[in-house]
Amino acid sequence: MEPRSKSFWWLTAFFALFVLFLYGPTVTIGILSFQGPDGGLTFPMRGVSTHWFHALFAQQAVGDIWGAWRRSFVLGLMVMAVTVVVSVMAGLAFRKHFVGSGVLFYLAIASLVIPSILVSLGVGLIFNEGGLPIHWATSAFGAQLTWTLPFGLLVMFAVFNRFDKRYEEAARDQGASAWQTVRHVILPIIAPPVIGVALFGFSLSYDEFARTLLTSGSYNTLPLEIFGMTTNVTNPVIYALGTLTTLFSFAIIAVFLGVVWALGLRRRRGGSDAGKSV
Repeated sequence: MEPRSKSFWWLTAFFALFVLFLYGPTVTIGILSFQGPDGGLTFPMRGVSTHWFHALFAQQAVGDIWGAWRRSFVLGLMVMAVTVVVSVMAGLAFRKHFVGSGVLFYLAIASLVIPSILVSLGVGLIFNEGGLPIHWATSAFGAQLTWTLPFGLLVMFAVFNRFDKRYEEAARDQGASAWQTVRHVILPIIAPPVIGVALFGFSLSYDEFARTLLTSGSYNTLPLEIFGMTTNVTNPVIYALGTLTTLFSFAIIAVFLGVVWALGLRRRRGGSDAGKSV
């Protein structure tokens, strides 16, 4: 076996530093969340316990943590649903080059290059001038869609750019209607990317701060609640909350991956059953 070159070790060291920079803060918060009852916000640790996790579920004056979590969760589901539906419909529509499609595409993704805080300010002003209530389920919902929809559109455009239209033609030759073709042919084929768009939409909404800051009204979402806690909480309970929310994020990812795996397994079984029947 040939010895590794110096460039290999330099690249390995650089990658290790990158991983440390990326995940080091999360790991540090996870460790400090297990401080003892007398522990502080920094090292060295004063004992090891789960005291601060229990404190999260106890009556305390640190804000509406679980109410904020429920709002973020519901808002994430709302944003996810709309992002998936609109992205799939737009992907289907943009396969045909209609008049103004290019301009519409650039308008759809323009919000990605606009500072998020300006989007939040603009949406808040629109609702305020229109006499509409500034609320996490309305104005914040609209502001977050300006963030999630462009990503969903870009993913679906890439998917449909590689989609083989012969599958649709074969379905129509068999007498399938347009809706039957979409339901039984197109959607099963693009199911994994659609699930990816759903995960993208939910995760982007769940931890969005800037576009929610001026549009959530009097009720905080979880990122806003955590930001508020940084100014008035001086114990590791905030680290315990960060650890739990991180585990929740990993659990959501695992659920979506499980759905993709189940769909793939079902497809393989369907293919093998069809082969046996032939």
